[in-house]
Amino acid sequence: QVQLVESGGGLVQAGGSLRLSCQASSWIVRFNAMNWHRQAPGKQRELVATITSGGSTNYADSVKGRFTISRDNAKNTVYLQMNSLKPEDTAVYYCNSRPSSISDYWGQGTQVTVSS
Repeated sequence: QVQLVESGGGLVQAGGSLRLSCQASSWIVRFNAMNWHRQAPGKQRELVATITSGGSTNYADSVKGRFTISRDNAKNTVYLQMNSLKPEDTAVYYCNSRPSSISDYWGQGTQVTVSS
């Protein structure tokens, strides 16, 4: 079974930066699209960023220009570089891949808290 493990979350002041990592237990990163989602307390889960197996990326409007998703296939790892952080970025961030309709993998989540 595929496992995804996020790391890199923490407490940062507004305007600062964090880099989240998502390490997979297989070559899923190379062969499938990978996603970052986030969920703030009392709010709906939001798709933040996507990277395809071909390297194409897409971002939510709320983070466009500030966040960058990337991957390292040799390390089976996906990253989310977060710059110019705002208090509204505070959320639990989840790594995700859905390679098929019967396979949907999620990490445990990592907390990002941005102070004002």
